This record gives sequence, C-alpha cells and structure tokens, in this order.
Amino acid sequence: MPSGHPTEVQTVAGAVERFLDSLDAATTRAGYTRTLARLSATVGPHHPVANLDCDHYAVVMAAWDSAAAATWNRHLSALISFTTWAQRQDLLATNPARRLLRRKTNHRGDRAIPATRLEKLCTDDRRPLRERLLWRLLYETAARAEEILSLNVEDLDLEFRRARVTSKGGAIEYVHWATATARLLPRLLTDRTRGPVFLADRRAPASGRRVPAAADICPVTGRGRLSYPRAEYLFKTASAELDPHGDGWTLHQLRHSALTHLAAAGRTAPELQAKSRHQYLASLGRYVRLGEETSSRITAEHDPAARRRTRNP
Repeated sequence: MPSGHPTEVQTVAGAVERFLDSLDAATTRAGYTRTLARLSATVGPHHPVANLDCDHYAVVMAAWDSAAAATWNRHLSALISFTTWAQRQDLLATNPARRLLRRKTNHRGDRAIPATRLEKLCTDDRRPLRERLLWRLLYETAARAEEILSLNVEDLDLEFRRARVTSKGGAIEYVHWATATARLLPRLLTDRTRGPVFLADRRAPASGRRVPAAADICPVTGRGRLSYPRAEYLFKTASAELDPHGDGWTLHQLRHSALTHLAAAGRTAPELQAKSRHQYLASLGRYVRLGEETSSRITAEHDPAARRRTRNP
C-alpha cells in the first residue's frame, strides 16, 4: 500500500479521489467523475476497495442498459481505467470489470446534422439563449462538448473570437468561433468576468455530497456549472422534432457535423486537423471521403496531358 494514505485509500471514496487527482486532462476527469460517483453511491463511500466485485460493477453499469452503445462504452472505460489504476496501487487484487463487454456501435450512415435544420434549431427563439449559444459555439469551434462546458469566462478572448481550452490529452489549445457566436456571447455573460461560462439553472448546493468544487460555482450568481448530462438532455429533447428518426441528436454530432460540412466545402484533411485538433490525420478519414466524383475531378485536373493541352490550344 502506498505510503501517505494509510486509511483513506482503503475506501472507495478515497481511492476514487486519488485516481481523479492523478488525471491530467480536465475533460477526462470530468467524464470519469460522473461514472465513479455512481460507483461510490452504489457501494457506499466507505466500502473497502479490495472488496469490489463483478456484481457491484454490474449494478453500476445497469444504469446505462438502455443507453446508446457509445454511452455504455464511455462509462465502462471509466470503470476499467479506475480498476487498472487500483490494481497498480495494490488496492485491488481482482478485476470486477472482467464480465462486462464493450458494445458494438451501430453507425447510421451520415451522422452529420443537415446545415439547414441546425440553423433552424439555433435560431429558434423558443429555445433559451444559453442553449442556442452552446449549440452555436460547439458547431462553430468543432470542439468537444467537455471542452466547451469546462470553459470559464477568463478563458475567453472576445476580441479575437477564441477561447483557451484544455484538450483531451491535457494540452492547452485555442478554439475559434464565428459571427453568430460573437453576437450571442455578450448577451449571456452580461457583466460576469469570472466563473463558468455556462451555468446551471439553480444555485449550487452549499453542503452535502452534491456540492461542486469552488471553481465550478459562479461568484456572481452562486449557480453551478452546467453539466454534460443536462446539456445533452436539453439538446436531444430540443432536436427530436427536427430529427427524422425522432431520437434527437447528441452534442458530439455538432462537432461531427462541423467537420463534415467543412470537408464537403473542400477543406483539406490538414485544414480539418487544424480546426478539430485531432492528433492524427487518419482520424479524419470519415470526414474527407468525398466519393468517386471527387476522385474523378482531381485526376482530371492533375492530368499532365490536360495541362499541356491547356497551354497549347
């Protein structure tokens, strides 16, 4: 057992806290927190880590039995990462996640949201300003939802239409937005100069296990940071009437749509990489598959014989 935590690391709550503190990326930490909070609530915060078993993990994952495969896999990844860490720390001898399997993701053709429907949704005055701005910002920056929801007012550079984010790998990077977002941001911020950009509807609790970190509370309004699950629910609910399948869209589809639309407009893979901040160009393959017509046009335009004929009519 590592020194310095003689009692705390024996409990689930203590181990979870140490594990989350070990993560460098704020977005990863925020995502894992939701899953591991359910683990603590399921077994009790004082439950010994060494006594975690397959049944405990099964109860935790049962909460997402009816969720999409990607959602299930995301929460399972959090449990597996925690388990791997606990085993390296000699806190856990077994693997409680060994009976749980990742689910196959069924891709439904083009997951991009049609630009006309997205514009209709973002200009619908029936929707609150906060939601319309969030959807605009996610689309125009092509950023990950966790990055944008983690933004503080101090991270914004309104003059240059950019914001400083902590990327998936922990690096500090910048995302950029366009005119529509630039017009809405001042209306949402009013006179706030510190704290989360996107706030929850209610004041944050002052005590109890649901009290958020001080950094996630607005010093002006006392409201907490808008959570990913709540933001996702609001978007899916609002977009259900425009989705032909009636399911509603996910926040990640806004990033996917932005990159798909840019690729269709002729942007190259390196340009998409600069916008999306993907580490590898290969990750952008799904966006730049423009089909046989594009292949034919590129071949014709770069045909040496065609160029000679152009020079010598």
